[in-house]
Amino acid sequence: MFAKCGQPGENVRTSDRSTRGEGGRVLEQPAFGLRLRALRLERGLSQVELAEGGLSTGYLSRLESGARPPTDRVVEHLMKKLGVPVSAFEADEQTPSLARVLAMVMSAENDNDLSELLADALRTGDKLDPAERWQALWLLSRSRDVAGRHEEEYKLLAELTVLSDDLDVLELRARARTRMSRCARLLGDSTMARQHAEEARELMVGLSVPDQAAVLHALISAEAESGRLLDARAHADELCALTADCTGSLLVEALWAAATVRIRQSDHAEAKALLERALSQLDSREDLMLWVRLRLAAVSLYLQITPALIDSARARLDEVASAVELVGTDLYKQQLLALSAHLAFEENRIDDARTLCARLGDQQLLLSFRDRLRFEALRAQLRIIDGDREEGSRALQQLAQQAQDSLNIELAADIWRSLAKMLSTAYSRDLSAAE
Repeated sequence: MFAKCGQPGENVRTSDRSTRGEGGRVLEQPAFGLRLRALRLERGLSQVELAEGGLSTGYLSRLESGARPPTDRVVEHLMKKLGVPVSAFEADEQTPSLARVLAMVMSAENDNDLSELLADALRTGDKLDPAERWQALWLLSRSRDVAGRHEEEYKLLAELTVLSDDLDVLELRARARTRMSRCARLLGDSTMARQHAEEARELMVGLSVPDQAAVLHALISAEAESGRLLDARAHADELCALTADCTGSLLVEALWAAATVRIRQSDHAEAKALLERALSQLDSREDLMLWVRLRLAAVSLYLQITPALIDSARARLDEVASAVELVGTDLYKQQLLALSAHLAFEENRIDDARTLCARLGDQQLLLSFRDRLRFEALRAQLRIIDGDREEGSRALQQLAQQAQDSLNIELAADIWRSLAKMLSTAYSRDLSAAE
């Protein structure tokens, strides 16, 4: 007989830490929650669908996390909704194998719950097949990257790198270090980004062309971020030579990398030529997400050229906006907002720039370290325009120092120039008003 209770999860007695399955076996947390989430996801049910008719979704979430014990009535509801006997929740079946979870994750369509299930499976113990553990860490780190949770991603990649060395597979060792380099760069640590990329570079002999290209991309980005532009340009040229006979994304991304380095060297004419060539090489039907990323990058580069190529930036922004809204990740949507704000500022549409900055400023920023600095610099310039000269100037000085400390020398110089220009304009207005 199942005990009666009110709204499940709202008035659970603290002494009722578990219920019992067949044969009196105890259904304990957190094992019950792990098994419950696995059963729900296997059946393609959302928390709302499973909770409907008997539970609150908040209580179901706490059940799955192990924060609340299951009561008899709750178990009865879940058995009916899932179509399983009580034994499905018992201890001998409590945790799905890592291989089973991997199969669920790889065959799913963007379900955040699955990545958490993967994290749960990785915490179940040390007796996991190393190759399966590597694959699980790789997938979980990628999900953290997409979510902008780069600190968590970096910790996972550190474990992944050690495991790669234990497995002693050349490709895995290089890929783990390449990803660590990118993650460190996104966190603003260009020194560690370069160190990881250089370690990957030492493993390049014997790698396939795509893996070699990934290593060089990491190295170029890390060198450019740390101000080693001559080295970055040499490696960008090496990357272009490596992919010269390739088609599709390998060639496009090589041209994009070379254009980015030349922008930072103020070689604007060649940068524009390389960028236009990259844009012409890729059709949206071949790789829509790369097509989106490339156009967002093009807008950013056009706005960094002196003088800014406003018409080109506007054309590319208009071209990509609908695709970002339709299929873009949260990161791409934030990039679109930030670039729209930068373009509005360049076009002297100050009210539009202010509105766009406010929309983005209300969100948890997923932008890279460099893009965050550029966005915050824009907000500081708007403060100066709005009359808060002291606070805006202080913010720009701090941002310039952050860029300099992270070895983003050309970005620091850009921010200092922005400060000088804003103060000069403000003082000119003061003089005009005094006259």
